[in-house]
Amino acid sequence: MPAPAVHHDRFGAFGGRYVPETLIPALDELEAAFDQAMADPSFVADLDVMLRDYVGRPSPLSDAPRLSRHVGAPVYLKREDLNHTGAHKINNTVGQALLARRMGKRRIIAETGAGQHGVATATVCARFGLECVVYMGEEDMRRQQLNVYRMRLLGARVVPVSSGTRTLKDATSEAIRDWVTTVNDSHYIIGSVVGPAPYPRMVRDFQATIGREARAQLLERAGRLPRTVVACVGGGSNAMGIFHAFVPDSAVELVGVEAAGEGVETGRHSASLGEGRPGVLHGALSYLLQDADGQVSPAHSISAGLDYPGVGPEHAFLKDSGRASYVAVTDDAALRGLSLLSRLEGIIPALETAHAVAWVADNAGRWAAGDPVLICVSGRGDKDVAQISELGLVPV
Repeated sequence: MPAPAVHHDRFGAFGGRYVPETLIPALDELEAAFDQAMADPSFVADLDVMLRDYVGRPSPLSDAPRLSRHVGAPVYLKREDLNHTGAHKINNTVGQALLARRMGKRRIIAETGAGQHGVATATVCARFGLECVVYMGEEDMRRQQLNVYRMRLLGARVVPVSSGTRTLKDATSEAIRDWVTTVNDSHYIIGSVVGPAPYPRMVRDFQATIGREARAQLLERAGRLPRTVVACVGGGSNAMGIFHAFVPDSAVELVGVEAAGEGVETGRHSASLGEGRPGVLHGALSYLLQDADGQVSPAHSISAGLDYPGVGPEHAFLKDSGRASYVAVTDDAALRGLSLLSRLEGIIPALETAHAVAWVADNAGRWAAGDPVLICVSGRGDKDVAQISELGLVPV
């Protein structure tokens, strides 16, 4: 039986630890190590150097003049797609890899959906000489063949997962099973703000550099804070990363965009916050998709990175507290968003990001002419081009 949740790092009612007893000491060790590291100037300095000289931070804040004209308000893009490896994921993997070395853990476990977290994990493992094992659903491996090749090129062992829907949920379950049996010498680098405490807080804090930078950049560029901050939400790490700096600013609207898939009315979607209800998944209490018996329902999205039936517990708290709102965008709309940003700005976004772009584009006229809209471009679309071109989904 899972151990009962204790009040570690809860966000209101959400979060906690619902894990086997064997993982409690490892989580306690991780929590203590993380808190000590973030209070250690030498660790923070090493992290800052890696983010600057290896990842390429700060990432730019780009104007989007043609998209702005389409929307009727100034749109700014926080360019996480320009990081080393092409997405926001490396902000977290660099931090956790440094932490694993500090803890003496030389074997790294990860899960991945779209492949970007797997690539980012394999990248930092290569950089630090760590063993790397990445679990990935067979369906996601099919959709993201380029990233599978990149991980293997970087020296990672990619383990196919054939259970369940063969996507991110199942890869995460297998990664946790591995960690339970190898916890003494392995560190599990979770890729999003999910899982048992302290992972949601830790991943958020490593990703919070996105929002800190964007807040300062927009104040310098526009002389004011954004009216609305928009980010896609699967597990929710890029969204929490950019939202966190703005949570105290009540005048700033926070909008998370989930995957409506083929339409929420069809049941083929990944809108955990919009259509789910509270339950436990992968060690934490949050919103998740469930059937009438409380069993986890399959999720669906054209985007492998959003194809997950749960969401980070801090997002659940932001939803229930009213501080953030969550909307859903279909596969078809996301493809339009991808095409629009590509043709208007010369930026091919990841399918995940395309959901956020589509919501902003579909709400043209919603903002006053002087209200800045900030979009987190969580990753670039190179990984998705083969998939969508084979399906003939975006006209060229």
